[in-house]
Amino acid sequence: MNIKSATKTYEVTIHDDFAPVEAIEVDEKTFVVIDKKVYGLYKDQLFSKIPESQLYLLEATEENKVIQTALDICEIMTGIPAKRNAKLISIGGGIVQDVTGFVANVLYRGVHWTFFPSTLLAGCDSCIGGKTSLNYKSFKNLLGTFYPPDRLYVCTPFFKTLSERDFKSGLGEVVKFNVMRGEEGIRNMEDHLQALLKRDDATLMRFVESSLSFKKAFIEEDEFDRGVRIQLNFAHTFGHAFETVSHYEIPHGTAVAMGTIAADRVSVMRGWMSEETAQRIEALLLRIISVDKSKFDLNMDGLIAAIHKDKKQVGKDLTAVLIKEDGFKLEIVHDVKRDEIEKAMDYLLAKI
Repeated sequence: MNIKSATKTYEVTIHDDFAPVEAIEVDEKTFVVIDKKVYGLYKDQLFSKIPESQLYLLEATEENKVIQTALDICEIMTGIPAKRNAKLISIGGGIVQDVTGFVANVLYRGVHWTFFPSTLLAGCDSCIGGKTSLNYKSFKNLLGTFYPPDRLYVCTPFFKTLSERDFKSGLGEVVKFNVMRGEEGIRNMEDHLQALLKRDDATLMRFVESSLSFKKAFIEEDEFDRGVRIQLNFAHTFGHAFETVSHYEIPHGTAVAMGTIAADRVSVMRGWMSEETAQRIEALLLRIISVDKSKFDLNMDGLIAAIHKDKKQVGKDLTAVLIKEDGFKLEIVHDVKRDEIEKAMDYLLAKI
């Protein structure tokens, strides 16, 4: 699959083995960043040939998805005997992608970058599109750039060692994409969610490819997120709020799954979606949402404050992407009221 961006056309390939990782060559111009957990799982199998002097292990937490981590990597990379011909290889999930994509963009105004997503969330969604996002203070993704990798390799065996929590987080985005497709996508999920939950190889490969293909159309038409691509933020207005108030204990894809239920509830209240359709979508999402509410203070004032801080907000009222069931049209609305959000959030919190 080729993705066209303003600066380059980059290739994405999906593999059911680790052959592309095993083929990595590290010369004197190359620096490698790997998720610390991934390195621990596969050190002897995949990474034994990478010199420690050219390796940075990143503990992939939201607290480390900040400018200082990116600057630390930049500082080390200035020591290798290469400038704009430097090569950065990164292996990990969305946090590793965000940090290393930012580094690849700002160091020497752009260096070569190859990315291997190791999580389902990154492999089915964030790995394409070129967004790099860093957290600032207590709020998510306020800093960022657009910088796609030169090459992407999705190796699905990485997904087999994900925790149940992280795997289901990835499924949150898979379900979201299929909900956005309408009746065909919802029925597709109803037919195949069980196989996905069992991590069936063929089913995983198919849904990763279909998710990326669906997203490809949006990002090629609107790479810089000024028009149609904003529709991909469906459920994210609410989802990012759940992440923020839980101090990122609720992972991104799970928060998006929760946000989908909340957004659909607003659509139901506006008469834009039938109760029957909302219930079908909800039944799918509740199979992948696993949250211990006792661990978080999901109070309404905190959630509303987090939504107002979200970078997509443009005015006094709240902006969100909602679905109109007639044709499953995605609508960017700027007039969501606090009362609607409170009712939607109360409904969701009673369900999970």
